[in-house]
Amino acid sequence: MGILIKPIVTEKMTAQGEKLNRYGFIVDSKANKLQIKDAVEKMYNVNVLDVNTLNYHGKRKQRYTKSGLLRGRTNHFKKAYVTLAGEEKIDFYANI
Repeated sequence: MGILIKPIVTEKMTAQGEKLNRYGFIVDSKANKLQIKDAVEKMYNVNVLDVNTLNYHGKRKQRYTKSGLLRGRTNHFKKAYVTLAGEEKIDFYANI
C-alpha cells in the first residue's frame, strides 16, 4: 500500500480546490509531510507548495438492536491537506 490511500472528495474540499488550490487526501498514518509531498508530486505531476496533516481519532459508536446493545468505534486515520503552487489543478475525475 502506498502513501496516498484516497482523495477526500466532499463539497467543502471541492470548494477549497477551486478557490484556495488546496486538496485533501487520506494518507498512511506513518507518513510524514515530505513523503506525502513526494507522493502527490509523482502521482499527479504537480508542484506542491505546502502540506498540512492531522490525525483523526475514531469516535465511539453504539446502537440498540434486537439482540442488545452493540458497541464499537470508527477507524482512526490521518488526513493531509496539500496546497499546490501557481495555477495547477488536480482532476480526480479524469480516469472515470
